[in-house]
Amino acid sequence: MAMRPQAPPYFRLIPCALGGDVRGAVAAIGALAITALLGMATISVDLARGYSQMISNQRTADAAALSAALAYSAANANEAVLLPTAQDVAVANGMTNAIVTAALVTDVPSSGAKAVKVTVTTPVPFAVATALGYRGSYQVGAASFASLGSTSPIAPPCILALASSGTGIATSGGATIDAPDCSVAAVADIANRGTRIAAKNIVSGAGSVLNDWGTLTTTLLRYAGSFTNPSWNGNIPPADKRVNTATSLADPLEGNAELAAARQLIGSRTAPRTISNPSTPAGADWVIGGSPSITVAAYRRGSSSNFVIPAGTYTIGRLTIEGGMNVQFQSGSTITVANGVSIGGGSTVTFGDVNLAINGGFDSGSNGVTFGNGSLAIGSGTISFSGTNRFGNGPVTVNGALALGGGATLALGAGDHAFGAISIAGGSWLTMGAGDLDVRGGIAIDGGSTLAAGAGAYRIGAVGSAPAIALSGSAVMLMGDGAFSAAGDIVTAGGSRIVFGRTANHLIKGNLNVAGSALFGAGRYTVSGNLVNGTGGTTWPYSSPVTGQSYGSTLEGVDVSGFDLAGVNVSILLSGTINLAGGAKSKLIASSTTVSGGAIADLLLDSLTGEATSWSAGAQNVFVGAVHLPNSDLTMSGGSSTLSAGQCFMLIVRTITANGGAAAGSACTSIVGSGSSGGATAIGLVQ
Repeated sequence: MAMRPQAPPYFRLIPCALGGDVRGAVAAIGALAITALLGMATISVDLARGYSQMISNQRTADAAALSAALAYSAANANEAVLLPTAQDVAVANGMTNAIVTAALVTDVPSSGAKAVKVTVTTPVPFAVATALGYRGSYQVGAASFASLGSTSPIAPPCILALASSGTGIATSGGATIDAPDCSVAAVADIANRGTRIAAKNIVSGAGSVLNDWGTLTTTLLRYAGSFTNPSWNGNIPPADKRVNTATSLADPLEGNAELAAARQLIGSRTAPRTISNPSTPAGADWVIGGSPSITVAAYRRGSSSNFVIPAGTYTIGRLTIEGGMNVQFQSGSTITVANGVSIGGGSTVTFGDVNLAINGGFDSGSNGVTFGNGSLAIGSGTISFSGTNRFGNGPVTVNGALALGGGATLALGAGDHAFGAISIAGGSWLTMGAGDLDVRGGIAIDGGSTLAAGAGAYRIGAVGSAPAIALSGSAVMLMGDGAFSAAGDIVTAGGSRIVFGRTANHLIKGNLNVAGSALFGAGRYTVSGNLVNGTGGTTWPYSSPVTGQSYGSTLEGVDVSGFDLAGVNVSILLSGTINLAGGAKSKLIASSTTVSGGAIADLLLDSLTGEATSWSAGAQNVFVGAVHLPNSDLTMSGGSSTLSAGQCFMLIVRTITANGGAAAGSACTSIVGSGSSGGATAIGLVQ
């Protein structure tokens, strides 16, 4: 039988002691229990206060994290806004003594994602627990994470290349692209081998970014493929500003209904009105001279060289005025000439306010002819004005080629004017007052000669492939406001000048080739061909010795002096492209508002051509508005620059190649939409 083990002597004595005074033992245990319970109650009160503070801290941290994440996105990934935003939220929640931290963290809530982490820590002073000897306070903290999603927002592009593969934007040499408030973006690769690309964001939507010796300056560099940069080149954004993710980029003007409707007018024109030979019944011939015909002998006055024809109706076969005569047809007459007018050298011939119709040709003689108000109709035949010629107000039609040469001048007053063709040469000039101008066979102006016409509709035709308007070197053509249509090319040589008036839509069925200088009046220009600005040698302003007016100091209130091609409040729609070369200096500004049937708001140039575009040879351009050439490859070279002079410029092309010191830039955000869906972002608390 096993022996029961014995307790040690000191344990065996306890029951005896307790048994001697049970009530005393119970009292001692009760006292100790009460003390413990009171301590626990004291501490639990302070712990409850801390738990309540932790709930407040968590709510504040959640609000601060969301606010900081939103501010970070709005500031295009600028981490500097995180802490001030979180601190402001804490103060707004009454936590003036809180310790707040805010930082950008990665791989939260998943690999590759980013989030904003905010912590809010506040002290909780001991209150009831001070009875137990606790002093001071303890810290209560809370943390919150606000996810930025898998994408970061990008600024709207103002330089956008749409090619789906290859290199969308390529720079080399000393080329620069500067767009500090918007994105420089390409669907395909971006290769910076030039001096600098500086933009709010630089984005390769589906491609890679390569940087060589140059600089990339941006708050966000985003690319779908890879980023390549030599290890020695630190002129790039830091790693936390580089995001390896795809971005959806699209043409913001694709499918624009207003633009599509406007393109439908490219290639259209308004034909010149039809003119024909006037009706001139047969009559007796008139010879005014030393031995006048019997039909006019009675009109001789005084000396043998003076003739005055009184008011009346005259039907003449052929009118011959010999040299050295002084002839006056008095006002109120109606005169028809069937077989031509010939005026000899040195004669002075004046027609008062008459209606004059001529067939068979016209020769003004060396001194020219003066007409009053009335009407003048000249049919087919050889037509020559020499000397100084004037016609008052009234319609003028010449159903043949009007030729001015040898310094001849012809001033026509207000009224509708129509010609078979116009040729001005040898320093001659032709002026016309307000009224429509119709020219069936085109206008040709040689060097040193001028055509100046007033307000009215311009309808210029062309013969075959010949230009509708051709200006040789130093030729000048000045047009007033009014509808404009040209049925062929407009070609100007170096040193020439052409001024277009204002109208809703200028219709040009051909190329617009400017080698001199040109002013584009406000409105839309639909050009069935290319717009070329080449070597000019002349810039605005210009003072005309013919009209006595100055042109091109300002246009629509905008200073355009120093430029050779200028247009303000214009939209230019082409079937071809715009090529700039030869030191051209272009200043083109889009309209800020849409005009019904005219300029389209913020659209400067548009073409769907696949033809290559070249801006080269030192061309200096100021463009304000959107240049939309989505299918064209643009090359900027030869030191050319295309800037916005502190205003808004957007360039949408297939590809951009900038080399040889070329510069492009814009000073504002995009003006016709973002062109991107990459700005979407999901901001929320991480659970």
